[in-house]
Amino acid sequence: MIKILVTGSDGRFAKILKKINSKYKFIFRNKKQLNVLSTTSILNNFKRFKPKLVLHLAGLSRPMNVHEKNISKSINLNIIGTCNIVNQASKRKIKVIYLSTSYVYPGKKGGYTENDPLKPWNNYSWSKLGGECAVQMYKNSLIVRLCMTEKPFVHSKAFANVKSNFIFQEDAAKIILKILNKKGVINVGGISQSIYKFARKNNKKVKKIYSKGEFPLRTDMSLKKLKGLLKNAN
Repeated sequence: MIKILVTGSDGRFAKILKKINSKYKFIFRNKKQLNVLSTTSILNNFKRFKPKLVLHLAGLSRPMNVHEKNISKSINLNIIGTCNIVNQASKRKIKVIYLSTSYVYPGKKGGYTENDPLKPWNNYSWSKLGGECAVQMYKNSLIVRLCMTEKPFVHSKAFANVKSNFIFQEDAAKIILKILNKKGVINVGGISQSIYKFARKNNKKVKKIYSKGEFPLRTDMSLKKLKGLLKNAN
């Protein structure tokens, strides 16, 4: 059975993974057990568990404004921590799977393919792109550009004029398990639709609001590559 070391096991997505049955043997490590800012901690985990892959989930996401207020924390956890993981994994030929975000795209025209130019629109997405840079240098890797959220939808309001590929974490996890053997960059998400339309399907009480520049209007991605891979996998 293939062993996968998972960083950031106390996070929301890792908790979803723990509930899914799969052919892989996941080894979940929280920030106390594996500190991504400590080379020694990373090395000790790699030596102890001898994983074939490392699924790098550790990092800083919400609240979004923390990336504006505390850039050092954002840089350390999302960029330097990822660099440390890649650096040590590359020396041991351990494959790295890195979860990035659809927010690395400019957010203007939508339908972004994996080869389109990147231009993050906030500090969070810059920090995720910073992590991507290290992963891109290591060819034994997979970058998943995700657009996912918790179920049920946590907000009481949703943008009606912003298109995205939101997908619930449970569904995203099932897709990612099917593409772990791939390399390169893959966009992962749901159908392109307004955030309001997505939210309303599960919560009829969500209120409609409109972005006036605080959120890019077209963050949706092309999922053509993903669909082809999933079709061939079935």
